[in-house]
Amino acid sequence: MSANLSGTDRIAALLRAYEESLLQPEFRRDRPRVAALLAEDFEEVGASGQHWDRAEVLDLLAAENYHPPALQDFQCVLLADQVALVTYATVRQIAGAGKPAQSLRSSIWVLEQDGWKLRFHQGTPAA
Repeated sequence: MSANLSGTDRIAALLRAYEESLLQPEFRRDRPRVAALLAEDFEEVGASGQHWDRAEVLDLLAAENYHPPALQDFQCVLLADQVALVTYATVRQIAGAGKPAQSLRSSIWVLEQDGWKLRFHQGTPAA
């Protein structure tokens, strides 16, 4: 990372790298690596509307067959000194579908003693 980046820019770059990792199949199947990024009280509301807790997400990711989407329009805003809101869109080409599927994503990251942890994630299908 460049030394010219502001503190907020460095945080945004780090959280983008974490979000991109969480989109990669090899990373998603690596339970210890994913667990290291998820807060103990992590929750997710998926684009399907389904709600999952940390244990459920770790189990699901370890067993899924997944094709990574492209990440677009990444934004990071500090809500407080140790809390960041990340938003972005994912675009995935679905076999047999004419148009790609797009989801709007938001994540809340919290700085804990051992680094940034993902506390909440939500996906919402885009029109």
